[in-house]
Amino acid sequence: MKINPTIFRSYDIRGIYSSELNEETAYKIGQGFVEFTKAKKVVVGRDIRLSSPVLFEALTKGITTQGADVYNMGEVPTECLYFAVGHYNYDGGIIITASHNPKNYNGFKLVKKMADRIDVIRGEEIGKIIKHGDFSESEKKGTIKDIDIWQDFLNHILSFVDINKIKPFKVVIDVGNGMAGKIIPQLVSKLPIEITPLNFDLDGNFPGHPPNPLLEGVADQISKEIVNRKADFGFIFDGDADRIFLIDELGNFIKGDVTLLLLAKYFLKKYPGKGIAYNVVCSKAVPEFVKKWRGRPIRTPVGFVNVREGLLKNDGVVSGEVSGHFSFKDNYYLDSAFITFLILLQIISETDKRVSEIAFELSPYTKSPEINFEVKNKEAILNKLKEKYSDGKQDYLDGVTVEYDNWWFNVRLSNTEPLVRLTIEADTKELLEEKKKELIALIEEKN
Repeated sequence: MKINPTIFRSYDIRGIYSSELNEETAYKIGQGFVEFTKAKKVVVGRDIRLSSPVLFEALTKGITTQGADVYNMGEVPTECLYFAVGHYNYDGGIIITASHNPKNYNGFKLVKKMADRIDVIRGEEIGKIIKHGDFSESEKKGTIKDIDIWQDFLNHILSFVDINKIKPFKVVIDVGNGMAGKIIPQLVSKLPIEITPLNFDLDGNFPGHPPNPLLEGVADQISKEIVNRKADFGFIFDGDADRIFLIDELGNFIKGDVTLLLLAKYFLKKYPGKGIAYNVVCSKAVPEFVKKWRGRPIRTPVGFVNVREGLLKNDGVVSGEVSGHFSFKDNYYLDSAFITFLILLQIISETDKRVSEIAFELSPYTKSPEINFEVKNKEAILNKLKEKYSDGKQDYLDGVTVEYDNWWFNVRLSNTEPLVRLTIEADTKELLEEKKKELIALIEEKN
């Protein structure tokens, strides 16, 4: 059987079902996971994608064939995987999900329990095991047992806040027909807030809108609803509910790095001097405010695994990305959209300011959304920009970042596509537009 090598990514395993990823592949991934981790007890969950049930059957067959037992959580958000492995001390776990990808995709996120932490297994590591391994089946097959984690999970995430401090806000919440629709009703029943639910029916066809909140137009529905209902603010989740975005009372999307600053200020009051991890495309306001609040900025490459690693290795307390992933030391150094949701409710409750005012104070610069370019020679583009802007301060932590007194930019190369990704920030909107035009012309210029 030939397995498509492109599905094994830097952070997880993901591909189109069934042309790139199918039941045979899932079976091998189950075998490879046990071979790689030596796990005896594996917890498994899945999202509501239409192909998840059949992939679950194949994956768990591969796991049990190798002699490991499966503990089935059923349909759960991704962060339930981290909680189950951390709280119940399973040897490792897998969730079947393609996160925010379109409905025809599916995939796997994998973790293993170490002595004092949970490690995220990169998809490429499992790919190597499968490529080089002919697995001999265990004489004693594993079993599959259903488990219920809900009450313990809810107790865990609610422990991060004082419910009594949360005000009775009017909040619009869009779960995009994804997994947050299973958790939010259980949380809201314990909170004083009044919600307007959008797209709460769990449906792997994602009829409300695509499961990626960052796609153009996806947040239009919630923005209009917030304004029409005169709500205080809103939240939108992605498909597997591991990413969350805050929307202000005017219907404006609050950027992930601004949300990180809200969380950083909250945690640095509780844990003075701790580290706050962020990636290279976050606003330069992040390290500036973190230093002002007497925290330690931890700068990392882009990608959840990289930012989480920065948090873990540098005595960090919280980390975040523009993409909407936020990880917490007290959540096994892993991300949680629901902990973020609860903490933001408490943060906003403890101020008399509107969300738009809070966000404005934390946004002193003007930053463009990431711009993607399809190019033939990615390295040539990178080298051209290094040479053109050689008078700026350059670093190569992830692609190339060039910094001047009143503006900066970062250009990164995609690992899987012929793309370069450009982020620019400037002190003024006028300077941003000038530099954006200049950089776009250079990148699109024929060599």
